[in-house]
Amino acid sequence: MTNSVQQTVYIIDDDEAVRDALGMLIRSIGLEVKIYESAIAFLEHYEEKNRGCLVLDIRMPLMSGLELQDELISRQSTLPIIFISGHGDIPMAVKAVKKGAMDFFSKPFHDQELLDGIQRALRENLDIYEKAASQNRIASRRATLTKRENQVLTLMTDGVANKVIAIDLNISQRTVEVHRASVMEKMQAKSLAQLVKMVSSIGN
Repeated sequence: MTNSVQQTVYIIDDDEAVRDALGMLIRSIGLEVKIYESAIAFLEHYEEKNRGCLVLDIRMPLMSGLELQDELISRQSTLPIIFISGHGDIPMAVKAVKKGAMDFFSKPFHDQELLDGIQRALRENLDIYEKAASQNRIASRRATLTKRENQVLTLMTDGVANKVIAIDLNISQRTVEVHRASVMEKMQAKSLAQLVKMVSSIGN
């Protein structure tokens, strides 16, 4: 996977042999890996800006994989989680998927299946990151609009014609056209349809 965002696969497992094997496997396809022996150790280093995915053992002492998932949900983390479970843990793994986990693999699993799952998780995380970055760019552009331009933008995206906007705002139609052109330029929108999509994406 080639992208400008640094993504890391975080391996969390209390079994050293499993950690080492997974680390070697994932590094073999050129991915960045960080390894933790417990959920608590991972949380000590967790930052909201972290990008990538988790490969997480479902059963661990002190804090289980499910408890870590709950903690990350409470922190509004966007890191996809892939669970590794023993055969008897499948009901728990299904529960984890229902709560938003990306996937789970029951031991023993094929290496390629796990690698494919990790690539899917990284793509999903990248999509989330790019969507958030796009929304931030649009919000920043909107913040440059004047109060009057914001009023014109709202009416434009509601499908109101220039003539009616002029009446509603008690300004000339020519002034509406000037504001409209400024809105399109500042928002970097090439069409009204694109402008509507931009505004909808940031919920305004």
